[in-house]
Amino acid sequence: MPGERVAFIGLGNIGRGMALNIAQKGPQSSLTLYNRTTARATAFAATLDNKARVATTLPDAVSSADIIFTCVGDDAALEAIIEGILAEGADVSGKTFVDCSTVHPDTSRKAEKAFEARGAAFVASPVFGAPNMADAGQLIVVPAGKRAAIARAAPWYEGVTARATIDLAENGGDVDVGKAATLKLLGNTFILNTVGVLAETVTAAETSGLGVGPLQQWIELFAPGPFAKYASRMVSGDYYQREEPLFAVDLARKDLRHASGLAKAGGQRMRNVEVTDHLLQIVKAEKGAKGDIAGVYGAARKEAGLKYENQ
Repeated sequence: MPGERVAFIGLGNIGRGMALNIAQKGPQSSLTLYNRTTARATAFAATLDNKARVATTLPDAVSSADIIFTCVGDDAALEAIIEGILAEGADVSGKTFVDCSTVHPDTSRKAEKAFEARGAAFVASPVFGAPNMADAGQLIVVPAGKRAAIARAAPWYEGVTARATIDLAENGGDVDVGKAATLKLLGNTFILNTVGVLAETVTAAETSGLGVGPLQQWIELFAPGPFAKYASRMVSGDYYQREEPLFAVDLARKDLRHASGLAKAGGQRMRNVEVTDHLLQIVKAEKGAKGDIAGVYGAARKEAGLKYENQ
């Protein structure tokens, strides 16, 4: 509720944008930041006009907050944070934990069980949007959990960190936290597969002699928005020139593995995922952990006998 104390744990590309908007527009009475690398949190806090303080330990961050947001890269990172928070009998009763990470549904369920056993509430709250959307407070939020817990987190959604919320509840009831994680993984898989198709199409424009100019113009007219921006990043060479990824290759492959596993459990084989993951493996071999998903264009070029770099 407005006036409550908030902590934000994890200051990656998306988390930093969310924390920025919480600091600027959130109704909290105080904001505490925590990041595994304290210097990163300290440097970021210095840009917020004294609207946030930095905690140097997880217990410090959690003890000074009523609502704790987490946004980290993968399941292992989230599990480590939960273990650190709940270690040594920490009192978290009455607190609400809101996790915005992209993880497996079972990881969210395990987190909810661990927190509820200690008297705390848990909301799985993955978000859709690129870092620039996080900075602008224009994310799409998918919350799931007990209705009372979601309601407690809601003041920090639309108008603060997000432009829209997808309500998974049927008849206004509680929602299995795993459903939010499932939608997030399937949504990311759609994005990743589409970027893979785009990469192969741009490459085909080159190898067929059409040239990328007419294709890029068509994409901008027919499908303006995020995929037109991906095409621009490919054609401009941003996909191999940037120092830090917007969507890191290892995180992308993690999402594909999770989605493929969920589909397999339902008797489905996601063949497009296999193609996209093959391209991402080439990106990883070329750029290492700093590879960005737009690098699938370079991978498609290599598959066509061209150089990874287009310039």
